[in-house]
Amino acid sequence: MLMVPNRRTEKQPILVVLHQERSSPGRVGQMLTEKGYPLDIRRPVLGDPLPDTLAGHAGAVIFGGPMSANDPEPFVKTEIDWISVPLKENKPYLGICLGAQMMVKNLGGNVGPDREGMTEIGWYPIRPTAHGRLLMDWPSMVYHFHREGFDVPRGVKLLAEGDAYPHQAIHYGENAWGVQFHAELTRAMMHSWVVRGASRFTMPNAQQGREHLEGRMIFDAPLRAWLWNFLDLVFDKPAFETAQPVKPNLESV
Repeated sequence: MLMVPNRRTEKQPILVVLHQERSSPGRVGQMLTEKGYPLDIRRPVLGDPLPDTLAGHAGAVIFGGPMSANDPEPFVKTEIDWISVPLKENKPYLGICLGAQMMVKNLGGNVGPDREGMTEIGWYPIRPTAHGRLLMDWPSMVYHFHREGFDVPRGVKLLAEGDAYPHQAIHYGENAWGVQFHAELTRAMMHSWVVRGASRFTMPNAQQGREHLEGRMIFDAPLRAWLWNFLDLVFDKPAFETAQPVKPNLESV
């Protein structure tokens, strides 16, 4: 499915990989279309093919999902193997949560739960590393919904750290990026996750639903501003290098 910006654009589409029938690219999709990128949305879990090359795309984003990068389903292995396409072609790639874990698996790293079964479900602090601070400003709190993390394979740079899961953001080569957290949630998406994911709030270290919603009122504005600039860093470095840290008016979503 192709989503196009409201205005005419010469930019190539960005491949968007989602993992459920009703999944949405959320604020990432909204911001990318505002920046002039069409979105080529595909769901391999429902049988959509992935392209053999990204020559016709400006880059790719693989989003999160309820499955694990260790699951035996064929589409999971297909996606993990496919990440070699943007890596070999040096095309911008962004992995969000599961998408980041899949990139780590592609690079020979490991994905798995915390030894004590800790989760990150709610708002938790992150700290940029020295390399991360050189790239950009980071929010102090981010939103999570996961119970697995990843290690840092050889050649991968760690950009941000956390407490329960120490590896929060990574960079590989020139154009491959991964984040463990979710900056893409609109208000409606967060309400949906809180309702549908309520059974997970009893897991170790998970926050209750009210804390998710209260945290959004406090922490979401800097996270939203960070995402706007981070997408330029990933997909349009000249724009990132010349732009002031200004964000769009997307508070209504």
